[in-house]
Amino acid sequence: MADGKPLKQLIDRGQLHSMIFWGPPGTGKTTCARLMASRVDAELVTLSAVMAGVKELRDAVLRAQFSRDQQQRSTIVFIDEIHRFNKSQQDALLPFVEDGTFTLIGATTENPSFALNNALLSRTQVYIFKSLVEEDLIQVIEHALNDHDRGFASQISIADDVTRQIACSADGDARRALNILDVAARCVMSGEQAWHIDAVIFNQVASIELRRFDKSGEAFYDQISALHKSVRGSDPDASLYWFVRMLDGGCDPLYIARRVVRMASEDIGNADPRALSLALNAWQVQERLGSPEGELAIAQAISYLASTPKSNAVYKAFNQARRDVRSQASYPVPNHLRNAPTKLMKDIGYGHGYRYAHDEPDGYAAGENYFPEEMKHRPRYYEPVNRGLEIKIGARLAHLRALDKAAK
Repeated sequence: MADGKPLKQLIDRGQLHSMIFWGPPGTGKTTCARLMASRVDAELVTLSAVMAGVKELRDAVLRAQFSRDQQQRSTIVFIDEIHRFNKSQQDALLPFVEDGTFTLIGATTENPSFALNNALLSRTQVYIFKSLVEEDLIQVIEHALNDHDRGFASQISIADDVTRQIACSADGDARRALNILDVAARCVMSGEQAWHIDAVIFNQVASIELRRFDKSGEAFYDQISALHKSVRGSDPDASLYWFVRMLDGGCDPLYIARRVVRMASEDIGNADPRALSLALNAWQVQERLGSPEGELAIAQAISYLASTPKSNAVYKAFNQARRDVRSQASYPVPNHLRNAPTKLMKDIGYGHGYRYAHDEPDGYAAGENYFPEEMKHRPRYYEPVNRGLEIKIGARLAHLRALDKAAK
């Protein structure tokens, strides 16, 4: 917490209000709540939304009321993982937040806009906790090593490069950094003898560490969004970076393969129809061969999609056609476009007047109408862009439209 920031000023002045701490694990949310309670000499009641139920909430309220009425002391109720509370549990907090029975501090790793009720959000202030950078984590590690009461002072030494390796492996999470340090220290400590943590010990402890990634949380959707936007923005390097980041975090490659197929249709379309085939082939390789062969095929598809010409013309045309169909009546198919497999259907006019395009000059029935008769003004959904194969498609459609105009 930097000097001058709102939260630091609140702590310094001892002024409290109900708030939500939003940020990744190990960024100091719980520690900050403890500091605030200590600063204002408030009782701190800590709950975990994963474990707490109605009984625990009732007990917290009773403790807060007792402290307020009998001890003239305020109470902070800190609820970790508050996004795990359902709507009714979150609503149950509202009366006590409003009447000042306690000050609520909720901690969450999920976006409060989606994870918390609007009623609760309107009564709290959201503070964002960002991932710690390497230098911050190095300070945390050094502080633990020099802490004579709770750390490893006078017992453990560590190489500077290993300290930085631990900080990097922790991926912005101070708790993870301390856990790695603790396990490494236990590996080398023996009696009263001083021991040294070197690269060998570090590699043994941290070799299987995964980066922070939540398959159902905001980080998941942020990273797939970054991948999609990198492909759309024609940056193959950034696209591959986000692809590898997701794999490194444990994302299922088949999920990414499915999204790559979507990118091929949404953002490349007919500017380069080969993109869709390549994306489907990569998906099939992942299904048939698994990793790492499948991941390499997906990487090939991603790099191609990012490098090829872009068009969202089909995507826009499809959405506009869908909007029209949903907003209009279900118009009947014109008689000349109807199928006529029986004599009765032919007698009542089904298929009458239909012009077989292959028998027309240039293989095109100029001036023919393929929309319902009720749609007086023929909409134009598909407008090819001036990139890739759609340059030729656009020229072809312009020629056909000119023939339609001349036939009227």
